[in-house]
Amino acid sequence: MTTSEIKEKILNDVVFMGLRSSIGVIFMIHGISKLNPGFSNFLTNIGLPPEMQIPIALAELVPGILITIGVLSRLSASLLCIIMLGAIFHVKEAQSLTGEIGVEFDLILLASSIVIMIAGPGRISLAHIIKKLPRCLH
Repeated sequence: MTTSEIKEKILNDVVFMGLRSSIGVIFMIHGISKLNPGFSNFLTNIGLPPEMQIPIALAELVPGILITIGVLSRLSASLLCIIMLGAIFHVKEAQSLTGEIGVEFDLILLASSIVIMIAGPGRISLAHIIKKLPRCLH
């Protein structure tokens, strides 16, 4: 293996760690903000029962944490893809790509979650450090 191949692999691992960390932090912040009591009023306005507040908040918070540390990344990214599809088609009704009700940010989060779901967490992750975990749990 030549030196440039080694540097390229290290760079790829750092990029995946950065992608995972940024997506994980974004979803953690969004999940925590959904624990605010005002979010249940928003759910009622879009036709969902207010009892969905905690499950929706946890569906963003827990996968965000798991993706950030690199455990169950593929499963967590799959769940976040479902959340983002719900945000695009149910909450914002895919009305516009840009603007106040635009879905551009949601599409970026969806695309990033798909990348994590397909590529996995990379070698700089807790799942890679704990070698005994099955590949499906990476």
